[in-house]
Amino acid sequence: MELAGISLTETDGQVFLRHQPVPGRALIDKETLHALLAQSGFGACKIHEEAVARAVEDCNTLQTPFVVQLAARLDAAIQVHIAADDMAAQLSLVAPQGGKAAGVEDIQRALLEAGVLFGVDPALVAQACAAGVVDHALVARGEMPQNGKDTLFEPLIPQAVDRSPKLDANGLIDYRERGGITVVKANDPLMRRVLPTLGVPGHTVRGRELAPRAGMDVPFATQLVGAQVAVEDSNLLRAAVTGQPVLVERGVTVEPLLRVKEVNLATGNIHFDGSVQVDGEVLQGMKVQATGDIVVSGTVEGGLLEAGGDIRVVCGIIAHAQVQAQGAVSARFAENSSIHAGTVIALDDMALECSLESLNQIIIGDKLPQRGRLVGGTAIAMMLLRVPLLGSNKAGVTRVTVAANPELELQLQTLGLRLEKEKATEENLEKLMKHLAATGDPKGMLERVKSSWRQAVQVWSKSLAERVELERQLALTAGAKVVVGLGVDGAVDLAFAGKMVHLRKEIGEGVFSCAPETGIIHTDPAGRVTALA
Repeated sequence: MELAGISLTETDGQVFLRHQPVPGRALIDKETLHALLAQSGFGACKIHEEAVARAVEDCNTLQTPFVVQLAARLDAAIQVHIAADDMAAQLSLVAPQGGKAAGVEDIQRALLEAGVLFGVDPALVAQACAAGVVDHALVARGEMPQNGKDTLFEPLIPQAVDRSPKLDANGLIDYRERGGITVVKANDPLMRRVLPTLGVPGHTVRGRELAPRAGMDVPFATQLVGAQVAVEDSNLLRAAVTGQPVLVERGVTVEPLLRVKEVNLATGNIHFDGSVQVDGEVLQGMKVQATGDIVVSGTVEGGLLEAGGDIRVVCGIIAHAQVQAQGAVSARFAENSSIHAGTVIALDDMALECSLESLNQIIIGDKLPQRGRLVGGTAIAMMLLRVPLLGSNKAGVTRVTVAANPELELQLQTLGLRLEKEKATEENLEKLMKHLAATGDPKGMLERVKSSWRQAVQVWSKSLAERVELERQLALTAGAKVVVGLGVDGAVDLAFAGKMVHLRKEIGEGVFSCAPETGIIHTDPAGRVTALA
């Protein structure tokens, strides 16, 4: 296309129209100039529409030469956006208009000029470059500091006893059967203290270093009975005596161990500060009381066992024996006996006419499900009773209570009374403090009263936190259940936190639970639910 007296030229990326008046030339319009721009290779440039409109008018009216800029070549525009916390940089690319596209080197240069010195991801830069047009695309990340690790305490005795039972999300204690008592000898290694680390510094995208928090340096606990820090290595704990290793916070203690063949009239009763291992039987009327664990390789026949830790009886508990442990109690079977456990009662075989009470769960027959049954007597557990066969049509009533924890309920009741007294003390001190502030303090008592009031508030707040934790634990009883692997046989009275049902007919395997809306229900393996009157 040629227009008499009109030409286009480019200088330094700017496109100009040059006009010479030509008599008799036909009138032009904007479309004509746009077509001329495109034909001359300037169609992709940034066109100034207002200048085009004026040029059309001037070409059609002016009789004098003139020059006007109509367009310009624009390279791709690069914008770098840095987050307010300097932990990220984003990139925006505007496509070129007749100019040069942005290359990887152009983007890297723009990032440097914007102050981005750290964390640039070459793959993200190349991806943005290939796209040509992006809006706030992430191309660089800062790096948060990695705080140092606190001191770690690594037990070197894998089977060391841990007497701090921990509840899972369902309120159950993870019960793991233990065999005999693990014994260490004097100078055996017990635990290694792994020193804290300093951490790894982080960086902002501008290159500023972010200091990490160094790990906390925690020493071994003091007064670890039966253990001592190694002379040659201050980070190693060794046994000072022969005995049973017990994990405690920031260390291991070694409890003295008493080992006897049998407990009978010849040996007399045993009262021992530590753990006791009996290789034979505990006979009628004999007592074994230990602050640690008790392991009996034979039978407990009418004896009395009391332990501050766990009790493990390899054979049976019979003949009106009484067994009580702060931790777990496990045995092959139990008959006509009383067993109380602070955590779990676990019987391999069966329980016949016993009084069982566990503050968490009772598990019967896991090892011998074909023989596992609970017949007669009473069984009380906070969270779970699991047994293959419950009751017997050849025995009396078997009474089961779950969702009950007498000790927690008593603790909560006692704590409630203590909270009332602590709150009354705090309120009385607050009244006295306000009275002294209002009427004067000639004896200088106000500051002492304020200090006592602040201390009373702290004591009361701590007790409130204790109540919240106790209430949380008791609330878990809403998930309590009785799991029956084979079914119910004979007369069973089943109670859930005050709600009771008398089962007098056979019921198949399934789970008994208590719903607030329907009361006690039975759910079979197929998921069918039956409300029990």
